[in-house]
Amino acid sequence: MLTCTSSFLRPWLLSLLVLLLAAGCASSSQKAGKQPATIVYVVRHGEKETAPGLPDPPLTAAGQQRAQALADTLAGRGVRAIFSTATTRTRSTAAPLATARQLPVQPYDARQLKALAARIRREYPGQAVLVVGHSNTILETVEALGAPRPVPTVQDAEYDYLLEVRLPRDTTQAATAVARRYGTTGR
Repeated sequence: MLTCTSSFLRPWLLSLLVLLLAAGCASSSQKAGKQPATIVYVVRHGEKETAPGLPDPPLTAAGQQRAQALADTLAGRGVRAIFSTATTRTRSTAAPLATARQLPVQPYDARQLKALAARIRREYPGQAVLVVGHSNTILETVEALGAPRPVPTVQDAEYDYLLEVRLPRDTTQAATAVARRYGTTGR
C-alpha cells in the first residue's frame, strides 16, 4: 500500500514543484520589469538679495519661505540625497528639506553636470534625489540627465519651477521631465 501511494504522490508533487518554480520565476521577472525609476527633482534656489556688491547673496525672506515650501512639497516623496552648488542661496534653499530628512547637502560643480548625472544614476538607482541649482543651470541639469527640457527657458525672475526628471531603470527607455510650480509665485 505504501508503494502505491508513493508512486501516486510522486508525479503530483513533481507537478506542484514545477508550478511553484514557474510562478516564482514569473513573479521575479515581473518585479524586475517594474523596478522603480530614479526621480530627480531639479529646482533653482529661492529668491536672493539683489543689493549691489554682494558676491554670494543670501536668500530674502521670500526665498526662505520658498525653501520651506520646497521642503513641504517634497516631504512625502522619499528624497534620499540632496545636491547643491556651493553658494549660500542654493545651500539655504536645500537646508529645510535636508534638516527634515536628516541628510547632508552634497556639493556639486555646475560645470560638471554629466558627472553629477552619472553619480546619481550610479549611487541612487530607484530613489528620489533633489538637485538645487541656478536659473542658468537647471535646464542643463535636466539635459545632462538625458531628458528634454520641459520648458524652453527659465527667466531670471522665475524661482518657482519644480522640474521632475524620471530616469527609467531600463536604459533602453528614455528619460522624461515635467515642469511644475511650487510655493507662491513671486512675480
